[in-house]
Amino acid sequence: MKPARTLAAALAEETLVLDGGLSNQLADQGCDLSDDLWSARLLADGPEQIEAAHAAYVRAGARVLITSSYQATYEGFARRGVPRREAGALLARSVELARRAAAGEREVWVAASVGPYGAMLADGSEYRGRYGLTVAELERFHRPRIEALAAAGPDALALETVPDTVEAEALLRAADGCGVPVWLSYSITGEHTRAGQPLAEAFALAAGAGQVIAVGINCCEPADAGRAVEIAASVTGKPVVVYPNSGEGWDAETRSWRGDATFDPARVRSWQRAGARLVGGCCRVGPADIARLGAALAR
Repeated sequence: MKPARTLAAALAEETLVLDGGLSNQLADQGCDLSDDLWSARLLADGPEQIEAAHAAYVRAGARVLITSSYQATYEGFARRGVPRREAGALLARSVELARRAAAGEREVWVAASVGPYGAMLADGSEYRGRYGLTVAELERFHRPRIEALAAAGPDALALETVPDTVEAEALLRAADGCGVPVWLSYSITGEHTRAGQPLAEAFALAAGAGQVIAVGINCCEPADAGRAVEIAASVTGKPVVVYPNSGEGWDAETRSWRGDATFDPARVRSWQRAGARLVGGCCRVGPADIARLGAALAR
């Protein structure tokens, strides 16, 4: 059951805690994610694991759950021999699993994840952008998945980990008229998108879009989040969404994490003062981190 308030109405009244990284929680549950579909594989092979991961974040205090559809695409499923109708059902299942995990809770919203084109390629290009495709080509890629997810009835679509303004424009076009509010969240380095565009320019794309209820950043260094929140708020006047990584770095050659975690839940108060209204974590930020973030927000 959906909460009585819309997500937009809630953001006008309070700051909401998002969940953390779904993949790290699934790995902690013993799931093998060494697959091009990543966590999306479990929509078919282990849906109970996805529901359990969502539930772990609900217990930690998350008020918004992001679905397991980040890397779920018709093209990716087709490479695995999954028929189109079944792929559509799996996309819908991602919303259903999050909704079931939130059952019995008074107000927990579900945001359907729409990852970038590069996530489907599974080659790390979502952290570079500039795929050589036009806005129109990227819009055609994203529209069917957005339509399928919107039809499943989430509270919002999370257009997330967007590496450049070309893809952001395509995603906003593809989501236009789908009947579900969206947030737009870039992956960044410093004060630029991963593709190198200034954040002020990137956020400005969403400034006049009524369907966009929040704009911000995710899947980035925690140290880069504060300034990005300030820019997003000043450029758009909209609530800001922020959910960085743990601060560790992914080594694609060894397929392992390196460095130390720098995610500090105490930063949430400064994010909130700057305009953040959706706050959480991305890769390697787990339920314990989200619980600490919620506690820091409550102080």
